[in-house]
Amino acid sequence: MGQKWVETETAGCDLGDARLNRRLGAMLEALGERPGKSLPTAFQDWSNTKAAYRFFSNGNVSEDKILEGHFAASALRIQATDGPILILQDTTEFSFKRSAPEKIGFTKVSTGRKLKEGRYQKHAVCGLLMHASLAITSDGLPLGLTAAKFWSRAKFKGTAALKRKINPTRVPIEQKESMRWLDNLRLSTELAGAPERCVHVGDRESDIYELYCLAEELGTNFLVRSCVDRLAEDGGTTIAKVMAEVQSSGTHEVRFRDAQGKDHRAVLSVRYATMTVRPPIGKQRKYRHQDLQIIHAEEFDPPEGRAPVIWKLITNLPVATHADAVHKLEWYALRWKIETFFPDP
Repeated sequence: MGQKWVETETAGCDLGDARLNRRLGAMLEALGERPGKSLPTAFQDWSNTKAAYRFFSNGNVSEDKILEGHFAASALRIQATDGPILILQDTTEFSFKRSAPEKIGFTKVSTGRKLKEGRYQKHAVCGLLMHASLAITSDGLPLGLTAAKFWSRAKFKGTAALKRKINPTRVPIEQKESMRWLDNLRLSTELAGAPERCVHVGDRESDIYELYCLAEELGTNFLVRSCVDRLAEDGGTTIAKVMAEVQSSGTHEVRFRDAQGKDHRAVLSVRYATMTVRPPIGKQRKYRHQDLQIIHAEEFDPPEGRAPVIWKLITNLPVATHADAVHKLEWYALRWKIETFFPDP
């Protein structure tokens, strides 16, 4: 069984050398038998461990070539299904401890213990970032990755200080790390081969106006959690102001677990509306307005000690009834599957 899944996932992979292809298969099989273990533990002996290190140091080997076969297998699984495909996007970090961290790169500045003078100790975290797209069916069945981007940062520029100098909405999307959301949307849509079936689902980081426009250009769909109160209708109001006048269409119950594993139940009041959403002022010459659907779901009477569940979603999918709005809330709830796909920090 182990060899069969390896063959499936590497059938579309070509590292330019049959020996490298075989080594990749053997490594995947060993890692699959001992997931999460270090290379020496996974390979059980020094000979195979050294072979793995030689494999990774080979100039012909890259993450793109390693994942090429898996992406092809994901495409085949998508083609074998019917109905909508939810493509979940998110970013995770791989942290390492190295004597020379600059050889790997950095991910962020972390706040440590409090110093005597009252300030907090800060240090740069060594590691890599990965932004991935995971395809699942609308029933939550995982089909595989459809895109992945890896990177690290050579140095840090204080984000807060930078925002005080430059309005982020004036910076072209191509110059921002957030371009990864658009790149993955494009790559995943091309891989799936059926733009109209794809629904790209993301958290508040994915609330990017250029993403809305790219989805329209490609003829595909998105469902993202909003973090920006955008200009709406004729530009003299905002999404929040319009939604404040919308009456609740009914309720929806969600069940979830908190970070400690405790079960919770929340009853949400649901409101939805279709409206014209406009780009940021600095980008109105480049991007046109979009007619989009807004869904707000807010918890009734949250228990003391827990923040209320509040989801503000924006989508280009049709939402004409309360049932449509609930359907999209259920799809957004499936976004958690990419959180469980990522390794624990």
